[in-house]
Amino acid sequence: MAALTVPARIEELDTVNKFLESRIPPEFRDIASHVRLAAEELLVNVFSYAYDGGSGEARVECRPERLDGRDYLYFSVTDWGRPFDPFDEAPSPDLALSADQRPIGGLGVHLVKSVSARHEYRHQNGANIVELYFAKPE
Repeated sequence: MAALTVPARIEELDTVNKFLESRIPPEFRDIASHVRLAAEELLVNVFSYAYDGGSGEARVECRPERLDGRDYLYFSVTDWGRPFDPFDEAPSPDLALSADQRPIGGLGVHLVKSVSARHEYRHQNGANIVELYFAKPE
């Protein structure tokens, strides 16, 4: 299992993107931008909020995986900050508002859910683990 652990700093996004580029197989290249978008949204939240201004780490994993007879690209983010389920605790954006009426921010988790086929969160052994599955393009 290929994983990359980085300090929880915004400057590490470039390192993570290079790691993802090296791990995304050719058959998933058409959705690579979705994976990068999800990674950035999740990691910016970890880097900004998980450690309450202190230091910490984030680990990302990316690999092909077969699930329920289908091919997916699995991507996960693990951190050891305060417990936070982005799929349950992040407020849902009001998509009925125009862009001018909507507050800045707040679309990240919505976008992550929109581009992934499946998303899961669990808190295990002191770690927040977010797992995403991206369907293989047809």
